[in-house]
Amino acid sequence: QLQLVESGGGLVQPGGSLRLSCALSGLTFYRIAWFRQAPGKEREGVSCISSVGSNTNYADSVKGRFTISRDNAKNTVYLQMNGLKPEDTAVYYCAAVRSFDGICTFLRSGYNRWGQGTQVTVSS
Repeated sequence: QLQLVESGGGLVQPGGSLRLSCALSGLTFYRIAWFRQAPGKEREGVSCISSVGSNTNYADSVKGRFTISRDNAKNTVYLQMNGLKPEDTAVYYCAAVRSFDGICTFLRSGYNRWGQGTQVTVSS
């Protein structure tokens, strides 16, 4: 059974950067997404990457600041976060689903494997 482990969260000042990692027990043919959930808010999709072609998608709120990438050799997906803002504060979750196409989606129901989450706090 696929396991996902997030890391890289922490406390950073506004304008700073963090790189989140999602280590998987196997990455080939999995669609991967990053979601986040702030206190009192719904979990929302941040970015996703397809299993084929590594097509990507980003929420409007993070476009131009966040970059998702995958290293199949290392079974790891990364989320590079630059220009962090206080409103980026949340628990970030990695999610995966078996897939054989070039599509990625922010639908929570579209993923059946989830990590435990890593806290990102942006504050001065």
